[in-house]
Amino acid sequence: MRLVLQLVARLLLIVALCLGAATMWATFDAYRSVDHATAASAQRVAQALQGLYWHELLLRSSRMREHLLPVPEWRTLETVKLIAPGVCVEFQPATAFERPLCGQSQGIGRTPPRWFAAIVPTFLGSHAEVVRPVSPRAAAAGTVVATPDEAASISLAWDYILNVIDVALLMAAAIALLASLAIAHTLAPARSIVTALQRMARGQYRTKLPRFRSMELAMIGRAVEALGSRLKEATEQRAALTRRLIEIRDDERRALARELHDEFGQNLSAILAFANTIETANAQQDHNGIAQDARMISQATHHLMASLRDALKRLRNPLPEELGLEASLVNLVDSWRSQSATQPTIQLDLKGDLTDISGPAATTAYRVAQECLTNALRHGAAREISLHVERCAGEDGALLIRVEDDGGGDAERVARSAGFGLTGIRERVTAAGGSLSILPARRGLSVAATIPLAA
Repeated sequence: MRLVLQLVARLLLIVALCLGAATMWATFDAYRSVDHATAASAQRVAQALQGLYWHELLLRSSRMREHLLPVPEWRTLETVKLIAPGVCVEFQPATAFERPLCGQSQGIGRTPPRWFAAIVPTFLGSHAEVVRPVSPRAAAAGTVVATPDEAASISLAWDYILNVIDVALLMAAAIALLASLAIAHTLAPARSIVTALQRMARGQYRTKLPRFRSMELAMIGRAVEALGSRLKEATEQRAALTRRLIEIRDDERRALARELHDEFGQNLSAILAFANTIETANAQQDHNGIAQDARMISQATHHLMASLRDALKRLRNPLPEELGLEASLVNLVDSWRSQSATQPTIQLDLKGDLTDISGPAATTAYRVAQECLTNALRHGAAREISLHVERCAGEDGALLIRVEDDGGGDAERVARSAGFGLTGIRERVTAAGGSLSILPARRGLSVAATIPLAA
């Protein structure tokens, strides 16, 4: 999952949690505000009755104070205005058949759903009545008892939540949108860093990155550029070392070829001459089978000499240095065709001008073709092998070598192989700055190498 999406998802989760917390707080505040309205209503009515009490006391001074109670005139429109909606007030001690005086409760708020009406009292509890004395200095003046309407308080809380939740949702959506845009804008330079790393993975190590405003991204950018420079230097040093090792190995090949030709070849020739002499001397009278033994020695010697010639071909200086790449490839294919009539059919396809290709590029191309043909002929059951060599257009073009066969084989297993032949051509191609790939073909394997001519 992309980092931007992860951050946005976490942001939305935080916004949802904050929105839920705000809703809970709004519910608690709205529900408890009824208690404040109840207390305020009781206090206002008590103060009004206190004024009425002292007014009646002065007008009716002949009555005893303890018998002076507010008259029914307290149940007036002015008193109703002092009572908050959803609150009922009654006077104690109440007269017979006296009903509480309630504020407006019809149409207060919107009707809440049943689950809300059941949950809120369960978690927040019920409201308590509020008692206020009419006169703190005269206990006989009576008391005012204010009681909130449970259904009205829940309706008020639900209405308050609906009014607040609209603004909260709008603010949450705006915050989420703006924060998401800010996150996406802040992480946008990360795409440039990822692109640079992808180019480095393809071999383009020195990649210039733009200057980032963020200090952290700027540090990452500088680290990526430094890493690319070090990888470029390490790759160049490795390529130079590989080329030097290949040169040393070629020198050892040539030295070994000389030793085999001068020492081993001459000894085989001598053995063959001695065997022919023994066979000729005992050809007339071969009582002990000496001539037959000498003939077998001659045959074994011929086989060894043929193997020696084949080894010398592989160890001696590559033909491109003498004949050129095109002629050496033709000679390589003809030599395999002439060895046996039962060999698979080898098709040679040359495209482009190969006459001026020389040096390490020609040597590497020849070695790749030689090794791939050898592997296809000796280790596979191919009936047809194709060698395709093409020079790409342009001054700094590349040389493409592809060998395909129909002998089956597992491309992944061959690619993981640590054999000397495959390892050698992979080292040569890498040292030349090219690439080597082993892929499945239609009925076998396809080995393709790209060698830069400018390397």
